[in-house]
Amino acid sequence: MTDHELAAALAQGAGRVLLAERDQGDTTDLRARGDAAAQAYLARELTRARPHDAVLSEEAADDGARLSADRVWVVDPLDGTREYAERHDDGSWRDDWAVHVALWQRGRGLVAGAVALPGRGTVLRTDARVERPARRPGPLRLAVSRSRPPALVDALATLADVELVPMGSAGVKVASVVTGRTDAYVHAGGQYEWDSAAPVAVATAAGLHCSRVDGAALEYNRRSPWLPDLLVCEPERADELLGLVARAQALVAPDAPPTREDGAP
Repeated sequence: MTDHELAAALAQGAGRVLLAERDQGDTTDLRARGDAAAQAYLARELTRARPHDAVLSEEAADDGARLSADRVWVVDPLDGTREYAERHDDGSWRDDWAVHVALWQRGRGLVAGAVALPGRGTVLRTDARVERPARRPGPLRLAVSRSRPPALVDALATLADVELVPMGSAGVKVASVVTGRTDAYVHAGGQYEWDSAAPVAVATAAGLHCSRVDGAALEYNRRSPWLPDLLVCEPERADELLGLVARAQALVAPDAPPTREDGAP
């Protein structure tokens, strides 16, 4: 099994575990149970399939061994825990949550990855490029948090013709750009490497521009996994958006506290 195939299989498998956990009908501590079940699955399967590789996961202690490793899997067993455990008004479960699995390799950066959207039965992967539909006329469609869009996004909306498209997890937002539902995802409210590694791997493989909001390159497997901001868009719009972001940042109060999309402080 190639690394691309393994990433997709792991993301899809963890998604099945999460759906099964939710289908039990017991909503007590569902978020914590889902996180734990998906983490256990990924840890077990990675140990079996790639025993010599290191792992950086949101749901596991980081002992620092990854820093000297040549290959590191960066995973988020459940991206969008809030959405995973919520229902719509009609009683149906939300589907805007994801599983992230990416592989970082020394000297090459992100080399494989997959984002599973289990509630939608979809897996986006680095070895299967998605054809984006032609850009439609109209406002710039920005994927934003459904509950707490960062102040930067509000500032952007004052500078350009922008349509804010609210949705759940970071993986779902990047997936919306990959599939053409939105034109860009701009976030400056705080993230970690596991929030963006797999989405960025998939988006890059799809030919999209991925960078920090100041245009700097995204770097993974650093000593601190804090990677607070992200821009994903079509490459031909990158300069336009980077310029808009720079102008928007000047409008945001310098002492405004950052807002994590997952609700964590």
